[in-house]
Amino acid sequence: MSRLSDEQIASREKTLRASVFLSVWAPLTTGIAVLLSRSTTQLADFIRRTIELVALVVSYGVFRYVKRGATPDDAESARLESIAGYFVAAALTISGLVMIVVAIARVGTFEPGGNVYPGLAIATLGLIVNSWFWRRYARLNREQFSAIMAAQSKLYRAKSMVDVAVIVALTSVAIDPTHPATQYIDITGSLAVAFYLLWSGLRAAREARSSAETSLQQCKSHADPA
Repeated sequence: MSRLSDEQIASREKTLRASVFLSVWAPLTTGIAVLLSRSTTQLADFIRRTIELVALVVSYGVFRYVKRGATPDDAESARLESIAGYFVAAALTISGLVMIVVAIARVGTFEPGGNVYPGLAIATLGLIVNSWFWRRYARLNREQFSAIMAAQSKLYRAKSMVDVAVIVALTSVAIDPTHPATQYIDITGSLAVAFYLLWSGLRAAREARSSAETSLQQCKSHADPA
């Protein structure tokens, strides 16, 4: 199993740290926006951001533990990195399930109105930031494969797609909150994002398992060169 240089480790750790720092503020700002509006999509987005923050913190902690030489061997490192991947997969899957529950629960109880502009601004900024991290993690993973970098790339790709859906839903509310179609756009946006998150979560889980198996096989081949 190839090793990262000190410079590569520092670069990846810096990117993960920035992800955590920026994500800490996401639930707070989105929560405030939820209080100012009555959007199903935005409420589900708040729940999603909170769950994803936990996955990011776990990934950052595992990366520091593994890459700073705290693990005794490559097999243990591969196991811990796969755990981080499973946390990301779980975050995506749970977020998707929560969004489905919230959307179904609010069918027929939609109340138009509220100030959606703060949420729209937050979602737009989130799309810019998340798209940048998506590209960043993808580039780092292409440079040298890492289960953690691969999982983060998929997480931020999903986050970017969610931001697009949130922007569309909130824009419809901002344009005409009383239009009959607005309720269906809002709830349909939540459901579309939910199923995308479920698909992404299942895919991330399969790839985390595959990555762990590949890493363990490489470790065994290095241990038994004959």
